[in-house]
Amino acid sequence: MESLSPERLDAYLSRIGADRPARPTAEALRDLHLRHLHTVPFENLSIHLGEDVSLAPDALLDKILVARRGGFCFELNGAFALLLHSLGYGVQLLEARVHPAGGGRGVPYGHLALRVEDAEGTAWLADVGFGDHSHHPLAFEERGEQKDPGGVFRIEDAADGDLDVLQNGEAQYRLRLRPCELADFTAAAWWHRTSPESHFTRSPVCTRLTETGRLTLSGTTLVTTTPEARAEHPLTTNEEVLTAYRTHFGVTLPRIPVPLLPRG
Repeated sequence: MESLSPERLDAYLSRIGADRPARPTAEALRDLHLRHLHTVPFENLSIHLGEDVSLAPDALLDKILVARRGGFCFELNGAFALLLHSLGYGVQLLEARVHPAGGGRGVPYGHLALRVEDAEGTAWLADVGFGDHSHHPLAFEERGEQKDPGGVFRIEDAADGDLDVLQNGEAQYRLRLRPCELADFTAAAWWHRTSPESHFTRSPVCTRLTETGRLTLSGTTLVTTTPEARAEHPLTTNEEVLTAYRTHFGVTLPRIPVPLLPRG
């Protein structure tokens, strides 16, 4: 894995509002992880804007640092891996298959997560690309419950040496422990952005963690979620939608995203 140039590294840290840690510690990783979730949105807008989605490192960094956009798991965790590696963490890219709400498992290489090793040799599961998930990295070797602001998580041993990641008792995805390269996820990224079976092709979504909960722009509805309540605010004009992207997510768009393959 390549390291970021000093300029790119400083730009990335500035993007998420973080100082450069003196050492690659667990505490610094927690801080970087949380700041990333607060500042870089999970979004699939490129699909609905007719933009290419490239997993090349320079393209990921240009999108997040220059265009000040977000992305989906391959882009977010792919870029975060470059940042962590450049700060001295040991980083492995891992394949995961998502457990859909209706049961079964999603496509191979359908999700990218990270195994991160800190300066003390402790391994962590870091994931800034799964939307509403853990706020902090999870202890990779821990098999008991791990309490997090995002819920109660558990990493369980599964068949064939794989691991299941559960949130509040529900299986989220199955991890394979063989290290991967970003290029290994190219086919799955193409499937997610083109297939009628992919939920990403059905509607634009942009979401990020906040200090009090979560903000999500789903289609033309702005959703505010806190531990106490969930409120929906329909946006009725294109200008309202573009303003919401800009105001709440720091995303400036040239035009309204139009659903690629809307539900019939």
